[in-house]
Amino acid sequence: MGVQPAAFVTVLASAGVAIGLALQGSLSNIAGGCLILLTRPFIVGDYIVEDGHGNEGTVMAIDLFYTRIKTTQNKIIVVPNGVISSNSLTNVTRQEELLLDIRVGIGYDDDLLKAKEILKEVAATSDFNTRVDEVTIFVDELGESSINLGVRFWVPSGQYHPARWDTNERIKLALDKEGINIPYNQLDVHMINN
Repeated sequence: MGVQPAAFVTVLASAGVAIGLALQGSLSNIAGGCLILLTRPFIVGDYIVEDGHGNEGTVMAIDLFYTRIKTTQNKIIVVPNGVISSNSLTNVTRQEELLLDIRVGIGYDDDLLKAKEILKEVAATSDFNTRVDEVTIFVDELGESSINLGVRFWVPSGQYHPARWDTNERIKLALDKEGINIPYNQLDVHMINN
């Protein structure tokens, strides 16, 4: 046919390399999709946080090439399976309960023991609390302008955000009612007249 075998093999090898490079992302996504479908680190309906790019939301669909995630703002994020399978991720809803962990600062002049009792009462009476006897209140840090207290208790994983919002509001109202201050950073400026 008048074609040198060496030239034909070279053209064929170059075409193979070009096709391989062009399909590299797609093959990575297919391999990632297969890995996700086999190992099942998450399923449709799970709330996940993909640590590599900060994508998070509820898994709506797992396809061969992409995983579709719906955010809390009702946006759909299409994430390549190669990205998900090669990065770490957190499956927030895999467990039935999550530990709600909140920090609250009080003033150094306020009654520490009274503040701890108020926080314990708020946590123990929360409608979201699944283990009333396992409420933990502790001094987390003696900060520059506040004593930082920690509040921990168990909530249903599907109710984590509503539980957090409700608890923060109830803590603020309860501390205000008892006259305990939540300090904030202030800057005092002194003017000198010459």
